[in-house]
Order: sequence, then C-alpha cells, then structure tokens
Amino acid sequence: MVVQAYILVQTEVGKAAEVAKAIAAIKGVTLAEDVTGPYDVIVRAEGPSVDELGSLVVSTIQVVPGITRTLTCPVVNF
Repeated sequence: MVVQAYILVQTEVGKAAEVAKAIAAIKGVTLAEDVTGPYDVIVRAEGPSVDELGSLVVSTIQVVPGITRTLTCPVVNF
C-alpha cells in the first residue's frame, strides 16, 4: 500500500515557481504546483510507508532552497 500526502509549502517572496520546479524533480513527488493564497506551493507525494514519506518531506523537500515552512497533510481513506 502506498502512503500519500499533500505538503503545503510557504516560500520566500518571489521563489514559488523556482521551489515548485525543484520539488517536482524529487523522486516520490507526483505533483508540485505554485498557487496563490496562504501557501505558495502545493505538493502531492507518496512513499511505501509513513516513515519513508516523512523522511522524504524532512530530508529532501524541506531542504529545497527558498522554503520557509511546510505543513504535511496525509491522505486518509475511510
């Protein structure tokens, strides 16, 4: 079973498009789009487990230059 999440990303001013492009190239990311509103980029990512998805967010996505904050929202299927 694949674990999926949306990651809401805030960036430095003027960096949304650059950050979205960098995140889109990361393995495990299925979508990265720059948007307007309280967040600058919305990302959909997946991994084989919650731990591996968490590792992807913390060690790979959060270190992209220009990111100031992330909020991870796991997808649940009821």
